[in-house]
Amino acid sequence: MVKTLMIKTKSNRIGEQVLLAAGELSQACQALDFSGCAAWVYNPLQYAWQAHQQYILKYARRSCQVVFLGMNPGPWGMAQTGVPFGEVAAVTHWLKIDAPISAPDSQHPKRPVLGLKCPRSEVSGKRFWGLFSQRFDCADEFFQQHFVANYCPLAFMEQSARNLTPDKLPATSQVALQAVCDRHLARLLDVLQPQWLIGVGAWAESCGRRVIAEYGLSKIQVGRILHPSPASPLSSRDWPGTATKQLQALGVWS
Repeated sequence: MVKTLMIKTKSNRIGEQVLLAAGELSQACQALDFSGCAAWVYNPLQYAWQAHQQYILKYARRSCQVVFLGMNPGPWGMAQTGVPFGEVAAVTHWLKIDAPISAPDSQHPKRPVLGLKCPRSEVSGKRFWGLFSQRFDCADEFFQQHFVANYCPLAFMEQSARNLTPDKLPATSQVALQAVCDRHLARLLDVLQPQWLIGVGAWAESCGRRVIAEYGLSKIQVGRILHPSPASPLSSRDWPGTATKQLQALGVWS
């Protein structure tokens, strides 16, 4: 059975509709209990809300044709900045995000949130936004037809501070999280109405395909690009070149 959406908003502005959905996603995720499987859980849609809000209101547009979908925040990316693949230099210099960022109520001492002052660079985010900054003259030009989102807004860590990705959570926790994140993704796609959803990595692609099938969004085509993670030998060779060729092969880019 195809699921349906009931979107209620007092505004017709695309950015405000996307923002409303993000706020509800954040609240729904806060209500979930991960105490039995993750020692630490960061929700940047809470403590970095102003930066995320600025990102959405600046760049979510009706003209969007392609949505890139990541997995979840990295410890030195969105967990710091509130922006998907949010490598600090890219967020401040290219995306021009300057909103204040606070910190989680409880932080792992090895993973402090320093916001836009974080000295660490997230390699995935640097590669990801670096490709677009090379291809497009400015962020505004990129976002005329593109948008970037994460499937899950939460960052999970083990007691050691090791990153724990959503696909490694116990099955019961994954089911609860999936219900919340699937609904949000469906709502985002319904508002933006892109031609393409591009998963950044296989897991994000699989989430996109499931949501599009379950919510009857069959007009949206689905593809995938290689994840820019430094853990991947292929990504470390020439990620920008590989991702560009993949998007051209799909027909997303000329």
